[in-house]
Amino acid sequence: MAISASCARTEIAGRTPMLGASRPRICAVETAPQLVILLECDRPLAGSSRHSLAGVDTVHLGRGSRRRASRSRASRQLLLDLPDAWLSAVHARIVRRDGRWWIADAQSTNGTRVNGRPCAEACLEDGDVIEAGRTLLWFQQAAPRQDADDEDGERIDGLTDGLATVAPAMSAAVATLPRIARSSLPVVLLGETGTGKELVARALHALSLRPGPFQALNCAAIPTTLLESELFGARKGAFSGASEDRPGLVRVADRGTLLLDEVADLPLPAQAALLRFLQESEVLPVGATRPVRVDVRVVATAQTDLRSLVAAGRFRADLFARLDAFTVRLPPLRERREDLGLVTAALLRKLAPDRCDAIRIAPEAALALFRHAWPLNVRELEHSLAVALAVCNDSTIELAHLPEAVRKGGPGSSVVADGERFREELLALLRRYRGNVAEVARAFGKGRMQVHRWAQRYDIDLASFRR
Repeated sequence: MAISASCARTEIAGRTPMLGASRPRICAVETAPQLVILLECDRPLAGSSRHSLAGVDTVHLGRGSRRRASRSRASRQLLLDLPDAWLSAVHARIVRRDGRWWIADAQSTNGTRVNGRPCAEACLEDGDVIEAGRTLLWFQQAAPRQDADDEDGERIDGLTDGLATVAPAMSAAVATLPRIARSSLPVVLLGETGTGKELVARALHALSLRPGPFQALNCAAIPTTLLESELFGARKGAFSGASEDRPGLVRVADRGTLLLDEVADLPLPAQAALLRFLQESEVLPVGATRPVRVDVRVVATAQTDLRSLVAAGRFRADLFARLDAFTVRLPPLRERREDLGLVTAALLRKLAPDRCDAIRIAPEAALALFRHAWPLNVRELEHSLAVALAVCNDSTIELAHLPEAVRKGGPGSSVVADGERFREELLALLRRYRGNVAEVARAFGKGRMQVHRWAQRYDIDLASFRR
């Protein structure tokens, strides 16, 4: 189940309340600053990792032989080593001062960038993207804390390549699966299109250890007249075209799992037939006179909360009650941006299994992937990577290889600081250096005249900081 940055739902612990019951209680979630390694551009298969800054005053970024996070409680320091050839041995430091976080380049060979802009020193704001060498990192001021955040630094939860996650919102959903997999109770997966609901259903089946197969039915794609025969089978001669006995998906999935994809699109007559199967654990093939016993675990997916459809009279309340054992809410990709590297790695292995180890992603392209809002979620990311792999000349995905919508972003998709945020950063440095333009220019890695131009552009009185 998805959780927001400030709350968690009690239904994580088990059964969703029945229709008409009181709503789940909302409770606060403890937060802390965190740094996410989004993507190593020269090693995109390495994926993402999340590092809490709770109990930390200084983060040291530098080159190492492998990705490694080590903490010192005594000195309140976090050391992040990355196998990035573009990093210096001591590349940059992130320091907490007066309740704010500052990043300072340690005179590295290739420099440090924040939100695509070179800087020698900058005050970090929530959502800033740091480019150190050819590695992208994401700073969050207040991220939900999880167990052992202070201990392990690098933590990847997941069940399969496609379900691995470092995002608290996705972790909350994944955490429920092992607890419910071994039961035979039905599960409802809610989420926008493209969020990977079928992938989760397959993982649930794998965790269940049920010996039967996994079968999927797209409820929106089957004509109403054929749905019962597709589900429950048909005897030879039961209707025109029934030239042989057909078992139906439910019987094929015996001792396994049946996925009812987009169950909300089932017409009401088909819902009645499905209800009998769930109540009696038996099916009556079309044209047959005797029911057949089956042992099938049902997983249903929907984009809309079925409870609201029941209230609107579009979904049977008794069928909802049968399906409503556990509900898992999958967050959209835009709410689990921490997982960009993990999802990208899984998709590259799927799309280019023979050459995925050699694939590189240019930092500009990686930043565009992070900025995009992904309205169609993982499915859209997969399409974008497929396009890029098809048109790139060698093994490097450049910005120009991505679809135009991803290159340009969309409304609300940019995480780069706008003019107002940059003005606040400039003001913070002017206050820190008491209006010393030379020091402010050095912090930005620019000349003094550029600071004067910025002051004019943003209507800032430099003299006021020298008083």
